[in-house]
Amino acid sequence: MKSNSKLRVAVIGGGIGGAATAVALKSIGIRADLYEQASEIKEVGAGVGMRPPTVNYFKKWGIYGEIERKSSRSDYMEVVAANGDVLVRERWPLLTDNPEEKWARLVHRADLIEIFLNQLPTDSIHLGHRLDKIIDHGNYAEVHFENGRSIEADLVIGADGIRSEVRSQLFSDTKPIYSGTHAYRAVVTNKEAFELVPDNTLKVYVDGRAQIYVLPLHHRNQVSFDVTIQSPDASWRPVVSPEEIVKLVDNFVDGIQKTALTVEEYTCRSVYDIDSIDRWHSNCVALLGDAAHAMQHHTGQGANSAIQDAGVLAECLQEADSIPEALQLYQSRRKPVTDKFQELSRQAPTQQTETAFIEKSHFEKA
Repeated sequence: MKSNSKLRVAVIGGGIGGAATAVALKSIGIRADLYEQASEIKEVGAGVGMRPPTVNYFKKWGIYGEIERKSSRSDYMEVVAANGDVLVRERWPLLTDNPEEKWARLVHRADLIEIFLNQLPTDSIHLGHRLDKIIDHGNYAEVHFENGRSIEADLVIGADGIRSEVRSQLFSDTKPIYSGTHAYRAVVTNKEAFELVPDNTLKVYVDGRAQIYVLPLHHRNQVSFDVTIQSPDASWRPVVSPEEIVKLVDNFVDGIQKTALTVEEYTCRSVYDIDSIDRWHSNCVALLGDAAHAMQHHTGQGANSAIQDAGVLAECLQEADSIPEALQLYQSRRKPVTDKFQELSRQAPTQQTETAFIEKSHFEKA
């Protein structure tokens, strides 16, 4: 394998997984060029809980101070009935061998990706580059973009999301699967939302047909508000008015209803995932994050899994004698974990399944 400083590495996709990969590779002396189809990189939507295995990579990459400043530590999570009765209150599920690491750091997705992008040279970030064709030559890959530009790289990482072109062209024709639910997300600052989560406890309100995730972002004086509800509409970006969403939560506690009344605009998305695929890599191309293992959001492991993919990939490149060996090692370490999280994520914490959800979450010490 070439020395780290001479490797040509291209990351396709500038989301959380792609940006984390560029940071992870930079930490071991590898420059990665990031190619994003959009004209700007931004994250919208909700907050997310960063788990100990993920946070440990922030420490390893030398950026823990930044994530600490832009997040809050949470020690507990609750499943709450629509009428406000607490069904389950537990420490966050254990994901490591250290019994003290039952916590999460709550962070907004926009802050998370900003932290990553701030670590990268500006000339390594290429916007307006939508993948057109990728050709795997065995020991290198050729990438063509719709803007007419083409590149060659010793290693290409496909971090281009659930509808990954890298995956569909080289590895699997599996299609995204609609979950039968929508997610309506907003970040709010109203008093009623703060009263729902006065401390740093994530609360999931359930009524059998809907889940409402209320995630405090007290360091920003905000609350992440996510309504996940059944719908036959499988369009990627459904059009749902705030007034319609107010009606959907009319049987929840007053704090939920009043919070919904204050939201003027939601980010509305249908919830999709993919079935587990057999192969993530060739000798010079690998999938990462949602491109490899898109999952539903109920276990909160989508962003965590992508960042951990990035960390493990960098470790494997350090350990292995060749890129093909590193990619084999990467898949062998990550796929058993993400396969299980994909399975678990399909089981939402509705009122009928809250006990099973919490019990299964203890498996997560993967």
